[in-house]
Amino acid sequence: MFRRAFLADMGLGFTGLALAAMLHRDGRASSSTPWAPPDGKPHFAPKAKSVIWLFMNGGVSHLETFDPKPELDKFAGKTITETPYKDVQNPDKLKLARVTVVNDANGQQRNKLFPTQVKFQKRGKAGTLVSDWLPHTGECVDDIAVVRSMFTTDDNHGAQTQFHTGRHMLDGEFPTLGAWVHYGLGTLNQNLPQFVSMGRREYWNLKDGLYLGPAHDAVPVRVDPANPLDYGKPEGSVSSAEQKVGFDLVGKLNHLRAVEYPDDPALAARIKSYELAFRMQKSLPDVLDFAKESAETKALYGLDRPETREFGMQMLAARRMVERGVRFVQVQHGAGGAGVWDAHGGLRGNHEKNCLAVDKPIAGLLKDLKRTGLLKDTIVVFATEFGRTPGTQGADGRDHHIFGFSVWLAGGGIKGGVVHGATDELGFHAVENRHYVTDVHATILQLLGLDSRKLEVPGRKRLEIDHGKPIGEIMG
Repeated sequence: MFRRAFLADMGLGFTGLALAAMLHRDGRASSSTPWAPPDGKPHFAPKAKSVIWLFMNGGVSHLETFDPKPELDKFAGKTITETPYKDVQNPDKLKLARVTVVNDANGQQRNKLFPTQVKFQKRGKAGTLVSDWLPHTGECVDDIAVVRSMFTTDDNHGAQTQFHTGRHMLDGEFPTLGAWVHYGLGTLNQNLPQFVSMGRREYWNLKDGLYLGPAHDAVPVRVDPANPLDYGKPEGSVSSAEQKVGFDLVGKLNHLRAVEYPDDPALAARIKSYELAFRMQKSLPDVLDFAKESAETKALYGLDRPETREFGMQMLAARRMVERGVRFVQVQHGAGGAGVWDAHGGLRGNHEKNCLAVDKPIAGLLKDLKRTGLLKDTIVVFATEFGRTPGTQGADGRDHHIFGFSVWLAGGGIKGGVVHGATDELGFHAVENRHYVTDVHATILQLLGLDSRKLEVPGRKRLEIDHGKPIGEIMG
């Protein structure tokens, strides 16, 4: 601190800043602590380089996608207490969070078991059961590990944040998985962001870096080569040379200010963003220009159909990003209020429509990554904040359900054709190999070669549950 101030006051501003940065990077800025920020290198040999994180906002029903339950059809229209499985609502089993059980004046549950709204078929060589609403994803099950035993603790849509950070919203604000990856690993391409977000994000799930600093927030990107970034191009007609003069001036002013305030994370993030923005002006539009992609590839992602075009463009962009070295691509599907998958009523129409929008694009992504050889280095994750209840809500919907739901992973060291964990006969509780959301985080970090405990920062001791445990059974 004093060294930097001295150098700044002596008129050696840039030299002092550079020296301080190098000393800090090398862990010599202070002799009082052994801590040093990450050097951008994996802690051990990685099996993957990049992550494509697909998040379905609103709560996908595991019962209509990846976890079929014939017993629901057998006892449809009955209350849970009228079945052999009445103990699933035992208070001891519901200790993770509150659950709503609606009773009439006589104490009888009005909430009836709701039959599965779609058929399932065995898919691939593995014979994994997958919903008929996801036939294209079903073609890829031999590359997918389905985890049917997830649970969480936030029974409202703050669980979207919880799945990204591992912590309940009432605990405070914590970095997301993407921010930890960005913090821990160096970039693979200096001309593109290391961490990108596509799709709308709600205010409660808008930031990533938080106490790691704004430099570790995702860069929001639109799949529009003419306008991929907010404020990403000048208002008027400005030549490249003129732009460079402007960027250089802003950079010099920012660096001068940084000498006076060397520990300001917002200023550091701003400097990095200006520098990256200049480089991205040419590289990012190229990534999002699909003109050189074949008609066959575009059709693979569903760009030729209106119902799949928007999400298909995001999936094709995701492939082109990891192909060029973007480390973490985070895609939000269906944000807005609670999220488009939030089917409290009309579940059949809701999920059939949403599955149609994402199924072919996601399968296209997996197939394209595989045929280009990128799948072995890229982890693809399909996640959602919670599942949906076995009982009906209203006439034809399902409520939020935190006690058991499904996600899947593929590529980058993940075993294909695997089904791991299980819920009970009604799909109520995760009962076999239960996993909290940070177990997914831990699995991804391990495959990227990162030890989360070596990423901790001074004064921010994490809980044991924050670190999670890698799901070894799904890793090759």
